[in-house]
Amino acid sequence: MHALARRLEALLFISSRPLPTPELAAACGCSTAEVDEALAALRAEYTAELHGVTLQEIAGGVTFAVVDDCAEDVRRLTGAERPDDLTPALLETLAVVAYLQPVTRAETAEVRGVSAEWALTSLEQRGLVEQQGRADTPGAPILYCTGARFLKLFGLRSLQELPPLEEFSLQAAEVDEIRARLLANAERRRA
Repeated sequence: MHALARRLEALLFISSRPLPTPELAAACGCSTAEVDEALAALRAEYTAELHGVTLQEIAGGVTFAVVDDCAEDVRRLTGAERPDDLTPALLETLAVVAYLQPVTRAETAEVRGVSAEWALTSLEQRGLVEQQGRADTPGAPILYCTGARFLKLFGLRSLQELPPLEEFSLQAAEVDEIRARLLANAERRRA
């Protein structure tokens, strides 16, 4: 492993969050192309067959992540949160925010058919949703969106990796209704 790869390994090891390539390049005083080459060397070194961690691109950056066959041991030791530790109500609310963001509390409640106050507060306390400002509508309600912790917890590089709604067991009419709500929300915000 060459010197830059070793330096990147140290930075990624001490970081509590995924680090974007430009940030790594700035920290090491080199180009992003050099960082990309050194990261490729690290990926080759940290394979799931040889190590308990691997290099992953998630939440807009690069980080070390525990390989699947070691994950349960880490969870038992650390008590780390898993997506399946979230209640169905929290998962449902999180899905609404992830697919409709930015979304207000009232819009979330409308989609779910029940109050979203407790669920949004709980998800915000867990760092899975965050406030993104206020809507340009009467009362200026708070807008919620997912954050980097959401992406990290679910192993996503970006929101574009969310599975399409069609992959769920929704009827075509339900998918059309959700798409119509998305369009209506977007148009309301532009107006």
